[in-house]
Amino acid sequence: MYIFVPTKMNNTRFATAIHIMILLAKSPDQWLTSDWIAGSVNVNPVIVRKEIGVLRGAGLIISRQGKEGGSQLARNAEKITISEIYAAVKNADVLGKKNQNPNPSCSVGKEINNHLNILFEDTDKLVLDFLEDKNLQKFSDQFN
Repeated sequence: MYIFVPTKMNNTRFATAIHIMILLAKSPDQWLTSDWIAGSVNVNPVIVRKEIGVLRGAGLIISRQGKEGGSQLARNAEKITISEIYAAVKNADVLGKKNQNPNPSCSVGKEINNHLNILFEDTDKLVLDFLEDKNLQKFSDQFN
């Protein structure tokens, strides 16, 4: 079965993941289902299940199947940083994409991607460092 996911969806991965994580932080003793979470995020449960798989793979949540199934945080929300969530679902550089085929005969074109790689890496590091100081518990405390 083929499921079409619009390219625009890639831009909402972090927002979806943080939404999922906040819901789990707000209900630490409950097993939340992907259907219930999808109702809050207002997306198809398939999208939620995909992100849950990614977050589980990163060791941020645990899941169980069956009638009493669902997901929970793998550890206390105070011990999960926002940077961990960002790193788990990050699929693009903060500054976007580089030109894949610059002109190798051009003095700029032949070197642009080498210089952009450094700029992109430095920018991503700044974002991760900024988010490292924020934990899930403090962020989720903003929501009543």
